[in-house]
Amino acid sequence: MMDKQSLSQKISAVVIAYNDAPNIRRCLESVQWADELIVLDSHSTDGTTEICLEYTPLVFQETFSGFGRLRNIAVSKATHDWILSVDTDEWATEAVKQEIQQLLEIGPSAQAYFVPRRNYFLGRRIRHCGWYPDYRQPQFFHKGYMRYREDLVHESFELKGTVGYFKAEIDQIPFRNIDHFLRKMDRYSALRAEAMFEEGRIFRAHQLLSHPLFTFLKMYVGRLGFLDAKPGLILSILYAYYTFVKYAKLWEIYKNAKTGESSGR
Repeated sequence: MMDKQSLSQKISAVVIAYNDAPNIRRCLESVQWADELIVLDSHSTDGTTEICLEYTPLVFQETFSGFGRLRNIAVSKATHDWILSVDTDEWATEAVKQEIQQLLEIGPSAQAYFVPRRNYFLGRRIRHCGWYPDYRQPQFFHKGYMRYREDLVHESFELKGTVGYFKAEIDQIPFRNIDHFLRKMDRYSALRAEAMFEEGRIFRAHQLLSHPLFTFLKMYVGRLGFLDAKPGLILSILYAYYTFVKYAKLWEIYKNAKTGESSGR
């Protein structure tokens, strides 16, 4: 167990934001209890910045250069050791607040903690499809022990220490509707295709069929998406479509690289 006397009992809530005015207010209200609230915005144009300034003066601007790098910059702005990282489409529940407070009172036994997420889509909580508990990276951690890898998208992390798991859950609505999914995944597929190209991933024609099919079967059958009724079916199909577009964009990047053309991104 970490030495209590070496711990800061204060918490910095950290949010990275970009054009998410419909969600940002609920997100920020859910972490008002934190000792410090930091928002790193990527020059939003839809009123997100102005909403953030209603909740904290600590709103910083940074041009997008990858989610991993943005998260590290946001954490570097924090004055407290313990970080609660939430995205604009998430909100911390009262149970999360209580578990964090209890944890710091007794002294944490780990340096980073995964927090389960309850995801909702088309008005239904998605319990399958691989969407629960939906651990991607620790959301509560000591900044002296963890940093994000500076990936463009789907960023991972590096930790010098141990991880723990919360019982309390964060809530999330990653896609407000199907149109929002398509707009968001257009951006994500482009970023992921670019990252794959930079990693030296080789494009094969069969990936346009095999990978989307595998994605659908993994989510709908392997991860029991069929138990989530119509939203589970729609979600599995949409992720298969996203996978297809991602590999189509990877092919386009390779084609343009050979001809010297611009991809237009």
